[in-house]
Amino acid sequence: MEERYSVNSPRRILSFSRMRKANDTPRRSSTGFGVSGEHGPKLSEVYGFVGSITTVVSTVVFIMWAYVPDRWLHSVGICYFPSRYWALVVPTYGMVTIALAILLYLGMNFMATPPPTSFNSMFDEFSREPESRTPSADSEELPIEPISDIAIDQINNIMFKNLN
Repeated sequence: MEERYSVNSPRRILSFSRMRKANDTPRRSSTGFGVSGEHGPKLSEVYGFVGSITTVVSTVVFIMWAYVPDRWLHSVGICYFPSRYWALVVPTYGMVTIALAILLYLGMNFMATPPPTSFNSMFDEFSREPESRTPSADSEELPIEPISDIAIDQINNIMFKNLN
């Protein structure tokens, strides 16, 4: 019997998911998560959520520490906090460290790369020496001819041959 829906039809995909859900019986472990790991949050999602919340909270605390006047912090009950000097120095050191790490990485790559005049930049373990013989059968690969200029008399012969 011919099927009504094409393979890429959303109805076809929906019918597959309905059949699968009807046949599957979810099994639960003692932790409440599925045995196969399909149920419940993924560990990377949990780490991402906790990391984003931590970033937002630490940013708010940093901005309050950097910009709120001392007397407001004392009135709330916060009497000890680091010097405001560090509010400017720590981000600056961080940005300089990242910039120097990028420059160091680029420099190490330039040092590991052979110079442009080295044969190591033109040949590797997959390159082949050009063969001087002509291939005997049509199935053999023909080597790429060396780059050269086309002589003017060859161009004239090609052009005039097409005209005649």
